[in-house]
Amino acid sequence: MGITEDLADALAKDVIAAEEKLGDETLVNQISEVIGASSQTTQEAFLTAIRVRRAEARARRMLRQKLENAAKPQNAASPNESEPAPSPEKPAET
Repeated sequence: MGITEDLADALAKDVIAAEEKLGDETLVNQISEVIGASSQTTQEAFLTAIRVRRAEARARRMLRQKLENAAKPQNAASPNESEPAPSPEKPAET
């Protein structure tokens, strides 16, 4: 990557970590505005890095969950499958 992308990505990583630590969901927007006042190109690179890092984190969480679910022992049959199906009720004879 070029210097703009490298710097923007490093900043994005730090801002995401700070956002989580501080619990401040507005931090990315605040930093983006500060960057944008000086360099729109850097601002766009920063926001792209934020989106890429967040998407990657979501994908990794999903992958981890899938692997954890696959590692859990699976029952041969669920309790409902081992029971015979109920027979239809016959109408009452009069």
